[in-house]
Amino acid sequence: MTKYVLKRLLHGLISSFVVVTIVMIMIYTMLDRNLIFATDNVFKNYGNNEKTAYMYRKWEEYGYLDLITYNDYLLDLVDKGELDEETQKKVASIGKKPENDSELTAEYVQKFNDWCAANGYTVTRLNAIMVTPKKYANGGAQQLFAAKDLPVTHRLVKYVTGLISVDNIHFVDEDIDLGKRGLTFTLHDPVYGGDKFAPAIIGNGTYHKYLLYVDKVFPYLHQNLVTINLGKSYAVNAGIDVFDTMTKKQGSYVMSTMTFPTGLTEESADDLHSATFVYGSMAANKVNSDRFTDDYTSVSTYKAGKSKVGYSFTIGIIEVFLVYLFGIPMGILMAKKKDKFVDKLGTAYIVFITAVPSLAYIFLFKAIGGKIGLPTTFDMESTSKLIYVLPIVSLALPAIGNIMKWLRRYMIDQMNSDYVKFARSGGLTEGEIFRKHILKNASIPLVHGIPGQILGALVGAIITERVYTVPGAGNLMTIAINQYDNGVIVGMALFYSLLSVISIIAGDVLISIVDPRISYTGKAR
Repeated sequence: MTKYVLKRLLHGLISSFVVVTIVMIMIYTMLDRNLIFATDNVFKNYGNNEKTAYMYRKWEEYGYLDLITYNDYLLDLVDKGELDEETQKKVASIGKKPENDSELTAEYVQKFNDWCAANGYTVTRLNAIMVTPKKYANGGAQQLFAAKDLPVTHRLVKYVTGLISVDNIHFVDEDIDLGKRGLTFTLHDPVYGGDKFAPAIIGNGTYHKYLLYVDKVFPYLHQNLVTINLGKSYAVNAGIDVFDTMTKKQGSYVMSTMTFPTGLTEESADDLHSATFVYGSMAANKVNSDRFTDDYTSVSTYKAGKSKVGYSFTIGIIEVFLVYLFGIPMGILMAKKKDKFVDKLGTAYIVFITAVPSLAYIFLFKAIGGKIGLPTTFDMESTSKLIYVLPIVSLALPAIGNIMKWLRRYMIDQMNSDYVKFARSGGLTEGEIFRKHILKNASIPLVHGIPGQILGALVGAIITERVYTVPGAGNLMTIAINQYDNGVIVGMALFYSLLSVISIIAGDVLISIVDPRISYTGKAR
């Protein structure tokens, strides 16, 4: 069994990365890269040369290309000792047109052009656009930069190697003002004032200040040592990793009395355990210097709502419970009462729920729910549990019909099997035959799908969440597609594929437990 699971897991991981590769190829080679500016209001406000330069900067940020400006090139020469700072300042400003460059500037512009040609970059020089001989047009300043497209293999390797990062004491390049680089273990976390038993591992020189800590939030023991990086969001939640976007809580701030490292006490929603390093942040901001004693000043906040995955899983897991609670008894009843009124009524329901398009019955349930007073729009600030009713019902009703259909079919197939006839001739009662043989064998195909149903609750339901504006993981994908947020699309694709792999393997293991005749060892039992 172990060998089988490991083999399937390896094949599944390979398949997942193939999926990511295909998604990347589709995004970066088949879609017009200009689509990323469709909802970019900053882009709309730029004009002339500045708009072109902004486009290249965003393409670099999104991973389409590698960009280097003329000034970046000069600063690199300074770092290498090939150019002194005084000369760098003299040649940094190019002329409105090439013929306006000074002799020295023209020399270094040519060096820049030669370096770019040697390294596969295409140079773009945008001449100044003038309204009058002395006045630039809006965004019309001269520009000089170079770019080269990045191959999909480069993006894939960078993405895969950065999926998991381990924090370490050498993350911070700058000098550490307070103490030496290293880790400190304490039994009395300073966040709790140091008077309570609260073990923590605190880093100095690490990205996160708290690498391991406990608090009052489930699962109580938390870590920042190992971080999962599914990819950075560019539009949906700009600058935030997809994994954090899915797992961080949402909604209104939760205020509490907070004591900061300097001893300042005030009402705040800051989560001091989330502190990360930002060089120079304490000295540059008086608010930070009043609260913190080092540059670990960037913190997230406590919020009242669930995370996107949390909302999706809450709705999904209740839906799964209801599906099996109602679907299994109804499927069994239809099989036992074959061709009678109950079976015909159940069949009519299955035909209706299968034939009607999902979007149609979701809007139908939404309309009916609104008429009887149920909330039709999800509100994170609401304390009423009724906001969950319509999304759950919309997901559960068709799934119940599906379970009824297949369980009825499997049971009827088993009832007509030869072993049932032999069991009857052997003196077993109908109840014993039903419980020990028919139901058990008919449930095997359904058992295989249980892990997929449970894990599938994590990814949410795209259409249902969109209709009811549920701030869940399913709705996240549709928003990302609408805003052409490549990072979220790739990250969610990997997330979906990995969950699919795990659910299939878990289903295989589960049916081997339910039915001992199924073996993955290659040996007969």
